[in-house]
Amino acid sequence: MSLRNLGPDQTRKLNKQDSKLVLAHMYFAMFNLLLGGVAALLQVLVRSGTLELPAGIGYYQLLTIHGVTLALVFTTFFIMGFQIAAVSRVCGDLTSTQRLLSWIGFYTMIIGTVAAAIMILLNEATVLYTFYAPLKAHFIYYVGLALVIVGSWISAAGQIMRYVQWKRENKGAKSPLLSYMVAINNVMWLVCSLGVAIEVLFMLIPWSIGWVERVDVSLSRTLFWYFGHALVYFWLLPAYMVWYVVVPKIIGTKGFSDNLARMSFMLFLFFSIPVGIHHQLVDPGIDAFWKYIQVVLTFMVVIPSLMTAFSLFATFEIFGREKGAKGLFGWLKHLPWNDSRFILPFIGMLAFIPGGAGGLVNASNQMNQVIHNTIWVTGHFHLTISTAVVLTYFGAMYWLIPYCSGRILSKRLNKLALIQGYTWAVGMSIMSGAMHFIGLFGAPRRSDYSEYGGAEQAKEWIAYQAVQAVGGTLLFLSILLVLYICVQLAFFAPKGHEVFPVSEAFDRDEKVYPLVENWKFLIVVTIALILIAYTVPVSQMLLDPAPGAKGFGKGQVW
Repeated sequence: MSLRNLGPDQTRKLNKQDSKLVLAHMYFAMFNLLLGGVAALLQVLVRSGTLELPAGIGYYQLLTIHGVTLALVFTTFFIMGFQIAAVSRVCGDLTSTQRLLSWIGFYTMIIGTVAAAIMILLNEATVLYTFYAPLKAHFIYYVGLALVIVGSWISAAGQIMRYVQWKRENKGAKSPLLSYMVAINNVMWLVCSLGVAIEVLFMLIPWSIGWVERVDVSLSRTLFWYFGHALVYFWLLPAYMVWYVVVPKIIGTKGFSDNLARMSFMLFLFFSIPVGIHHQLVDPGIDAFWKYIQVVLTFMVVIPSLMTAFSLFATFEIFGREKGAKGLFGWLKHLPWNDSRFILPFIGMLAFIPGGAGGLVNASNQMNQVIHNTIWVTGHFHLTISTAVVLTYFGAMYWLIPYCSGRILSKRLNKLALIQGYTWAVGMSIMSGAMHFIGLFGAPRRSDYSEYGGAEQAKEWIAYQAVQAVGGTLLFLSILLVLYICVQLAFFAPKGHEVFPVSEAFDRDEKVYPLVENWKFLIVVTIALILIAYTVPVSQMLLDPAPGAKGFGKGQVW
């Protein structure tokens, strides 16, 4: 079996300096995967009633560790490393200034992560990982996570500079698709993370230090969700980059459409940010009309998601027909079912189908009333991000790490990677499925094990919580396998030249659609939609502020 028969155009290597930078991001991401995985295993065992934590360690402390290390730190370090590799691969080596910015961003994020982690371990920041008043953490926690965001801005600036440099050196030419996608994701991230930066800098830090007694909960949550929903797409779009650009090359064909891919990313930029209020459908203080507007905008995000699904499966079918496939699904048998670089992202694609459908439930006003603040929401999150996105990240790491380390994905490691992917899929199906079912029965999210005073309704939840523990245990075993494979690929696998697969598209010679790469237009439309969605709700909060909350945290009670 050949895992690298992808053609002579795939032989370009990153220089050693860029490779070192990418690997540093991957190593720290893996370290946080281990920490978050241990916390997650303990969580599901405690929640099922099969484990009692020793004194001094709390369930919600574990929940915070799990959320910060996996949902925030692991993802951000992987994304920055992957995107650095992507722009260097398709636009050329980073300049010394661009590389310096990336290193500054990396170490800034490291410092912030360590500061926040210390506060969590000291039980001074048990706030379920969000910046969600009235839960109050130590100010160092907020400063630490703010540094993680600032560090990502610095790194993103270097990546955008490389894209702009390529555009300047190749005036009138169509930019490499992968570099355009990286630029879109970075611009979206810079715009959306301003919301949480404002919340932390002007509200939470002064409040946590004690400079102000109360914080406006409604305004702080609105600023958080302005950031919080777009954060999901910051995680998702790198997976889409792999699906659109890398997977077609791995299976041996071209991407369906370069222009369609660019347009889908343009629409994600437009509609991923002005939709955060759909997370606040039951919150008071926001008029129903503005909730309705943001629900409508939320459903607009379905369009680029459907465009992506069409493009991907059209690519698979075209490839199969070229191989002689017959019938409605004959193309399936021609896909490379023995290649982990394809299988893991493909499982992720499949998981995103029910995950996306669950998202429509969450964003629908009537159905949201049924599942709001139940563990259904947690199951949805794990199906979309922890399966569709994270499995794709794993699949990418299995060629990206050896690509940068000068080694290869051997047949033995490829088989282990397949086992890892299937184990993850089974474990997540069990755990997430149990969460969805028990959520429909009313089981709350973010809750420790409890029999709720012998309440009849709570009795039917306990069995499902035990099922969650089974799924969570399989996921932890899969994490250990990921770590073993990645260590092998970084240090011990046979030396050789792995590739960073980059596909062409069937319409590669066609001009870019008008306005799709006009950045003035893109930014103006993005800002206009944000202003339409948020100006009135935020103005009402500022003109008629709530009394505010004093907050509670360690040593405080409701």
